[in-house]
Amino acid sequence: MKVSSGANLLVNKELEYKEFECEEVVNADLLVMLFNQLFFESYNTRLESGGEEPIYLPADSECDYHRLIFRSDYVSSAFHEISHWCIAGEQRRQLVDFGYWYNPDGRTEIQQRTFENVEIKPQALEWIFSVAAGHKFNISADNLVADIGASDNFIQSVIKQARAWCVSSLPDRPAKLVAALSEIFGTFPFEQKYYSLPNHDVNSCLVSCS
Repeated sequence: MKVSSGANLLVNKELEYKEFECEEVVNADLLVMLFNQLFFESYNTRLESGGEEPIYLPADSECDYHRLIFRSDYVSSAFHEISHWCIAGEQRRQLVDFGYWYNPDGRTEIQQRTFENVEIKPQALEWIFSVAAGHKFNISADNLVADIGASDNFIQSVIKQARAWCVSSLPDRPAKLVAALSEIFGTFPFEQKYYSLPNHDVNSCLVSCS
């Protein structure tokens, strides 16, 4: 059955942020509503919960809008998938899962380092989203089976990137979401003090962090 992006699928595009102000804890339903309010009309993309595994599905003959699906009702999964969508350019957004290479849990050390190289910006952006929503964030190696944790270099690179975005402008799409989340939850996500971890203090950033 073909899925239509008709008016019945729009999620209150006139909805104002003030309707979310009573929220004290971010949840999946709020994120779905907010993302679709911000991006459905302009990018023909809907955020959807309930996936067994996260995946991005571009529009095709069966569904005339793009679908960004996150796992179950997990907020962290939603933020992570949104971060990849925000970074993906127009061409990648025409490909399933943005055309990214991915090896499942159980990667070798070499495969893990390759994974880390493409995860620096998405995880830094996910961290900023999480701070804006007052949600807990953990840097993820996503490789439990092989028992290979995140490398020190990866952790420091994510910290550096998050701090760099504190002093330089975010791209348009993530900037809109951060602005909305920070307004709803009364947060100030561009303060560099939020982007540090025990034993991984970074003294120099990608740009001046004075």
